[in-house]
Amino acid sequence: MGVRACCVSLTALASATFGLPTNADNLTTSRVGLNGGPGILHMPTAQFAPDGDLSLNHTRFGPVKRTTLSFQITPRLSGSFSYTGIDDFSDNFDVYWDRSFDVSYRLFDETEYLPAVSIGMRDFLGTGILGSEYVVASKSIGDKLVVTGGLGWGRLASANDLGLSFGTRDNSYIETGGTLNYDQWFRGPVGAFGGLTYQVNEKLTLLAEYSSDAYVAEVDRGIFEVASPLNFGARYQINRGLAVTAGYLYGSEFAFQLSGHLNPHKPRVAGGVENAPLPVKIRPVRSADTLGWSGKWVEDGADAPGIRKALAKAMANDGLRLESMSLTATRAEVRFRNSKYPAGAQAIGRLSRMMTRAFPPSVETFAMTEVLNGVPVQTTVVQRSDLESLEFAPAGQMLDAASFYDPLDYPSDLLVEYVDAYPKLTWGLVPYLNASLFDPDSPIRADVGIQGNVNYQPTPGIELRAAAQLLVAGNVSGDDFDDEDESSLPLVRSDAAAYSDRFQFTDLTANWYAHPASNVFTRVSLGYLERMYGGASAEVLWKKPENPYAIGAELNYVQKRDRDDIFGFDDYSVLTGHVSGYMDFGNGFHGQLDVGRYLAGDWGATVTLDREFNNGWRVGAYATLTDVPFEEFGEGSFDKGIRLSLPVDWFVGEPTKETRNFNINSLSRNGGARVNVGGRLYERVRSAQQNELETRWGRYWR
Repeated sequence: MGVRACCVSLTALASATFGLPTNADNLTTSRVGLNGGPGILHMPTAQFAPDGDLSLNHTRFGPVKRTTLSFQITPRLSGSFSYTGIDDFSDNFDVYWDRSFDVSYRLFDETEYLPAVSIGMRDFLGTGILGSEYVVASKSIGDKLVVTGGLGWGRLASANDLGLSFGTRDNSYIETGGTLNYDQWFRGPVGAFGGLTYQVNEKLTLLAEYSSDAYVAEVDRGIFEVASPLNFGARYQINRGLAVTAGYLYGSEFAFQLSGHLNPHKPRVAGGVENAPLPVKIRPVRSADTLGWSGKWVEDGADAPGIRKALAKAMANDGLRLESMSLTATRAEVRFRNSKYPAGAQAIGRLSRMMTRAFPPSVETFAMTEVLNGVPVQTTVVQRSDLESLEFAPAGQMLDAASFYDPLDYPSDLLVEYVDAYPKLTWGLVPYLNASLFDPDSPIRADVGIQGNVNYQPTPGIELRAAAQLLVAGNVSGDDFDDEDESSLPLVRSDAAAYSDRFQFTDLTANWYAHPASNVFTRVSLGYLERMYGGASAEVLWKKPENPYAIGAELNYVQKRDRDDIFGFDDYSVLTGHVSGYMDFGNGFHGQLDVGRYLAGDWGATVTLDREFNNGWRVGAYATLTDVPFEEFGEGSFDKGIRLSLPVDWFVGEPTKETRNFNINSLSRNGGARVNVGGRLYERVRSAQQNELETRWGRYWR
């Protein structure tokens, strides 16, 4: 059975073009070829998409159908993951399905006299069916015409052979795939290719190319005919985020591609549509409120409960929740929950302005502590006089005036709990979609149903959480899941489909969160931790507010749940856990290294690298290598995948902390599998700390 993953359905939205500093950058049309990466039709180009561009493309021509997810990782680096089906290519399948990864890097920018030059590899981590490498140059002539030429190896040298060769190349296929076939890169004969693109107007671009791919294997099997190396086509930009391409290829086949684009730099609703915040209330002159400025109102027994009530109401109207408050003549401390604003700086900015309205004039220092699961995570301190003088200044000046602390390091008065903070109950009922991808017999399977969630917090730090799914319709589940495995590993994930055909608790846990020491956070979870496993999980995290790095450890003792009894267990249990290191490298890149023991008892490490944007977007990839040999792991050789996190507020314009997370695995096997524990600490703690606040501080005055 294929891997379980959320189905990726990317809405075609606006994307902007800002890449190479040349005339070619004025072109607003898509630059995605039929292979899903930078290209004309089938041949590559040195022209890239705008930085951060994420596209989902579907192509049909002849016996080939291809779906590709492409991402412009940096302005110079592009990556693609494709799932390609070829009719009658194999004696074992009506349609032979193959996964492939492509990468392209721009070596030189285009200048007034020199072309842009890129180097790339196709199917460099797979079976090698589409394996090829190339060096390509593109030069704009005027504002509309772009000329491209290049040299190719592998499939891109199966035609137009120049009579050159760099070593020998083995063109046989790797059955298990998933390995770096580096000994073949840029080896063997060299072919030449080229092409032209001409932008008629802002929507229509004409395409022509001279291909160096002879489709040898497809021609030999009689499923494809190459009558000419010339390809012709046109690309039409329906809107800024959706393009369609049509072409006539190799003198024998018509081709069609639909390409949808998203770009994190260009939200659907520019600037957002949330309600404007309350303005800062300027304190009156001392002569107008002598008592308030003197601080004697404390001695006179000012109505602190009345202040708390008014502040709590104002906060609730703006999506914040008052947990507790303390007050002296010169300092106010507020602990709050932020369930609305994905940018913590925006929540703090709004709370700061509310506090100028709630507290008497003598209160100069505002200390605001964000609380997650009842645990204080980060204290931000601002001076009231700075709020009054910098309200209309650039946000960076307010950042310079602010101070940040671990709550345990900030000298604090005893906080008075707000009576309505606990217990807290939230719940939700939504439809769900689960998908299984990459099964050769049925490449896309899907289940739809109803999912319910309940979260109850009786006291600070204690959380009772439940989530369940009721299947309504679909074909992920059934009797044809992989109940047998060619390897000797226990079936820890390959039988996941057996857990999809009924009502199922996907989470039923009691969780305890704590902040026992400065910069140290802990979590303990007991219950049904996920769809397939239950047991106990404990985690500890060390993370200083100002540091870009953190260290954590997690230990789980889990037992596999019974397939038929939603509350039962079978006889497989395992002790698993990891030591984790986290690093913010800057420039939007974040890495994670997990080293430890996995569900099948194998030992190894997982490396994850994400490109993060300051509006909450995240696109990344991960790979796990353990002591399980590639041959025993099976097809795919090792666990790897792509993960996406798309913030809902980017689409709707309204502030919300909701995200849509997708995990796309090339294959799901039993090696390198981990427990899917909810509520892990790092992302929760990190989201409220100084580094993240500074990253999005531009929203402080929003």
